[in-house]
Amino acid sequence: DAESLKKDETSDVKSRLMVLLQNTDEQILRELLRDVSDAQYGPDLMKVEMDFLQFCSEGDDRLLKSVRYTSDFEYWNGCRAPPWRQAQGEICYVVIEPMDTERLSVTCCTAGVFLNGGGNPEEDDGCIRTSEIYPDLVTLMKRRSSYFALNLVKEVPYLPSAQRTQLSVSKLHDSRTLEPRWRDLLLSTGGGEEEKKLRRSSAEKKKRLESGTRSKTKPEVIVSSSPARLTSLTKKTLLKATIADFSSETSSKSEEEEEQPERRPKSDFYLSSEFLQIKKLVKYLKKSDQKVTLLVLCCMLDLDLTQESCNLVIRDEGGLKVLLNLLDTNEDECKMGALKILIRMSRCLPIQRSIEDMLGVRSFVNNLDSEVTKVKALAAETIANVANFPRSRRTVRQSGGIEKLIKLLDGFLKSQKKSDNSEDMEAARCGALALWSCSRSTRNKKAICKAGGIPLLGCLLTSSLESMLIPVVGTLQECASEESSRITIQSKDIIQNLVKNLRSDSTDLKIQCSMALFKCAEDKETRDLVRKYKGLKPLVELLNTNNKELLAAASGAIWKCSISSENVVIFQQDKVLESLSRLLTDQPEEVLINVAGALTEFLQIPANKAAIRKCDGIKPMIQLLLRTNQALLVNVTKAVGACATDKENRKIIDELDGISLLWALLQNPNPDVQSSAAWAICPCIDNSKDAMTTVLSFQGFGLILNLLTSTNKEVLVSTCAVIAKLAKYKNILTTLTEYGIVSLLTKLTNTKDDRLRHHLSDAICNCCQHANNVASFGEAGAVEPLVKYMKSEDVLVRQSATMALFQLSWDPNNNLTMLSKGAVKRLIPMIGSTLEEVQEAAACCVRNIRMTAMECRRASRISRPTQEGCQ
Repeated sequence: DAESLKKDETSDVKSRLMVLLQNTDEQILRELLRDVSDAQYGPDLMKVEMDFLQFCSEGDDRLLKSVRYTSDFEYWNGCRAPPWRQAQGEICYVVIEPMDTERLSVTCCTAGVFLNGGGNPEEDDGCIRTSEIYPDLVTLMKRRSSYFALNLVKEVPYLPSAQRTQLSVSKLHDSRTLEPRWRDLLLSTGGGEEEKKLRRSSAEKKKRLESGTRSKTKPEVIVSSSPARLTSLTKKTLLKATIADFSSETSSKSEEEEEQPERRPKSDFYLSSEFLQIKKLVKYLKKSDQKVTLLVLCCMLDLDLTQESCNLVIRDEGGLKVLLNLLDTNEDECKMGALKILIRMSRCLPIQRSIEDMLGVRSFVNNLDSEVTKVKALAAETIANVANFPRSRRTVRQSGGIEKLIKLLDGFLKSQKKSDNSEDMEAARCGALALWSCSRSTRNKKAICKAGGIPLLGCLLTSSLESMLIPVVGTLQECASEESSRITIQSKDIIQNLVKNLRSDSTDLKIQCSMALFKCAEDKETRDLVRKYKGLKPLVELLNTNNKELLAAASGAIWKCSISSENVVIFQQDKVLESLSRLLTDQPEEVLINVAGALTEFLQIPANKAAIRKCDGIKPMIQLLLRTNQALLVNVTKAVGACATDKENRKIIDELDGISLLWALLQNPNPDVQSSAAWAICPCIDNSKDAMTTVLSFQGFGLILNLLTSTNKEVLVSTCAVIAKLAKYKNILTTLTEYGIVSLLTKLTNTKDDRLRHHLSDAICNCCQHANNVASFGEAGAVEPLVKYMKSEDVLVRQSATMALFQLSWDPNNNLTMLSKGAVKRLIPMIGSTLEEVQEAAACCVRNIRMTAMECRRASRISRPTQEGCQ
């Protein structure tokens, strides 16, 4: 026994030594081999082309007879060449047999591809270059095979090698949502268009079935996701998406969000003991009975599932599919064990995508109907993780998961046992977490509101458990972006509980409550409720925090609440304006956007315009005009414009070159920035000594005229307001007239927008100060639309139109047009206007029309006797 034990120990030491030597040998080899993934022509791009060429060698209408590698062994870096040749930049060797020429032996290297003389690459004189270097395999085949080149319908636009190195090849291999563009790749002899579409749809359907269909029993065969083990059909489908990505790198926002490149585990992990342990556990999991399965699940829970490498190996070895299959069994213990593992694994984005592809989300939703409360809780928590993936959120809604999650909340509220430690409470908490993740989708928000989820979430706000409150408030704040949800939040006394939780010790809870108030305070009723429940002071106290996320949420809530002037008065008691002014520097843009928005509302009160000057808040605002964030520029320009209505502030803005910066922002491509900058310029023009100089220095005439051709209504309104101010200066008005301002303004007169009508009438009125413009407006056809403006229900429109018609009435032809269009009937009521200048303008306009009418009658009477005498 002693001798056998000694022999066993000796053999064990030898085996360990052999493993150690093998690992050391492989590590040395990895150190010697180069990582060529960043080369101009790397292994991944080469594989993409090989897949394409291999596809071209299949079928009756093939372009190539055969395509193959000379070696089946692949090193860790993707190369197939011997190590000493890899040091020279060579990747692999390919043999291609075209339809019309002799067989070609090709070497793929980091600089491109070239023909070699054949031979054994292990020998020094083997695979010697015999041609020029081509950028890629497709280009080489086009040059060497006329049959291959002629039978491609359209040339595949491969990128230059310098640009190709910047592409993420993992993105190419994982693209699933990109539409394949077969019209660029199909053979000219490949049949009709309908046949091609049928072939494509059939391949895609089979691929979905392969990836999504899972049997109710445990699989006996390992299914690997390695590209080398892909089926022919999957390769073709993958190839389509890959080549399509070459021809178009652009994709929609949702596609970029869903299809992110997958990071593969480091090669060191495959040599670790943990990798071998995972393989054994997955093997036992596939071929074990219920008891062993439970033991294996317990062992898998001991794995470090926070590592992405572990999760990817479990998936690649087929373990993920087995875990999902366990959810379809009737064994609750196995379900709970599998769900506990899936909860940890589903925090990994590639696993989230794989679960969706395997139809795992539907299994989670189905388990929400389980009779075991703990199973429902675990399934809901898994959905909370998986729903971070956009496609999974859609699947949850389409599978009826929203309604089932809301039932978990309702079940807890109706249960007799409502302690914080009950299973029903845990199920409700997990349900709230899942709803929070799902509520990132607009359609899911509407579904939650439609299913009655908002009132139930409001009832859960009375809980004292922080882990329950955070997901509940998080769901409410996500749903608050929908108007229907905000109405429900206002009517169910939810605002009171949100205000109450602003004083919580939890930073995360305060962030969610502030964000909810930020979104809900769009409505006046919510702003009044926040003031009623004394929620303004807690918001002010949050401005002293060092947490930037909380600061952004609190400043946002203050911004929206300050839209009501009653709230601004209360804010000023706590000197909020001074606090906001200090936040204009050294803060993230999210905070700056909200602070600038709040200052805009504060500055609507005249007393605050002097206050911001005293606390030196104007200078940092002007400096923010140099930023590039569009939302920040919109809010800052509004704040500067509100400051500029004060004469002293306007001087400071001018000294800081703020007016020039505002003119420069008119060139910004964003219409919102253009309009807000134009509104800010309006008060700056008043009493400006060098308005002409400023306009000329920034080519302001060209900017103004270009903005008049905008399709954005707000840009047109603000531009007309600027023109109304500029036209008060004679030298500027003369230049505007030479630029054709009359015809541009006349083209806008047919609008039905009352705000545009109001400022357009003011612009026309002031432009009439130039003598020739009065007749020009009449000839251009501006009089008749202005008469129609008098029918508007907006008092401002009628007043502005009256002033414009008065200026136009100095031309007799314009008076005749007004008379024929019934202007007198509309002008007479305006004589009773509350504004004295409008009264006078209406009366004078009527007088001018009557004078012209009388002159016409007198002229007609004189002409009649003359005509009779002639007869």
